[in-house]
Amino acid sequence: MASIVTVGSAVLDRVYTLTNLPERDGGAFVTDYAERAGGVAANVGCALAALDHDVGVISRVGDDDAANTIVESLSDHGVGASRVRQGDGASSYTLVLRGPDGDRMIVAGGDSVPQLRLQAGDRDRLRGADCVFTSAYAPDPVVSELLDLHAAGEIDTLAFDLAGPIEELEGRGTAPATIDRLARSADLFVGGAVAARSYLGTGPRDAAERLRARGASRVAVTVGADGAYLAADELRHVEAVETDIVDTTGAGDAFTAALIDAWVLGDRTGASAGQIAATAAAQNCTAPGPRGALPTREELPEA
Repeated sequence: MASIVTVGSAVLDRVYTLTNLPERDGGAFVTDYAERAGGVAANVGCALAALDHDVGVISRVGDDDAANTIVESLSDHGVGASRVRQGDGASSYTLVLRGPDGDRMIVAGGDSVPQLRLQAGDRDRLRGADCVFTSAYAPDPVVSELLDLHAAGEIDTLAFDLAGPIEELEGRGTAPATIDRLARSADLFVGGAVAARSYLGTGPRDAAERLRARGASRVAVTVGADGAYLAADELRHVEAVETDIVDTTGAGDAFTAALIDAWVLGDRTGASAGQIAATAAAQNCTAPGPRGALPTREELPEA
């Protein structure tokens, strides 16, 4: 299959299961706690490896036990971790607050990923890849350099996930001017409805149309249980796949990985790729964690 490199966040998820997701000035009680490896770049990489691709991750961890958990999980999923560097201090992390119905809120922290910078060996690996994926949680100098390599023809295909609202990215992720460049040139531009609204100030359907008009080759704006809007030659709405939800963490990453496989690297139409991606996202919601039930190729529809 294809050679793919994902660049950016590989972190430790500290997951608190709550009696309820609190409202502003409200409260909740912790009923369970778990630690799992996560991060958008790592999750997308693991999901692509489950689809039989040759995947490597470029990221940065700290000098702590969390780093071991993060790297070992990549290896357990068949993802190359030789370009995951270890630095001083604590590894980056997320606090995942999970409600009883599987909905969640996520708060990020830590400096290991924001300090990531590309090295010569990283660039060699990127030049040899069929596809490179990154997200807005990768630091701006890294994403800017990926764009430069793509513009120079040294990266063949570049996929990007907006991942979070603009205000969340300030000082640690991709800057708005760089996101503007990605909107003009990415081979795949993905974003959730909240992230898209923070960037463009509009709803998901209009956001998909506007991003496609700006120049991104393929666009997907996800809307959770309401599916997703996909735009390339035409705009399509894809319905979400119903399932018994255990945990929605990582659903968007599974969706993105399946889109890369079917739509960017494969020969599927937008409608067909969207159906496959919606199935992948739904399956991953049936078990705890961002990689709880990643589908194999045989478990996804042929449509």
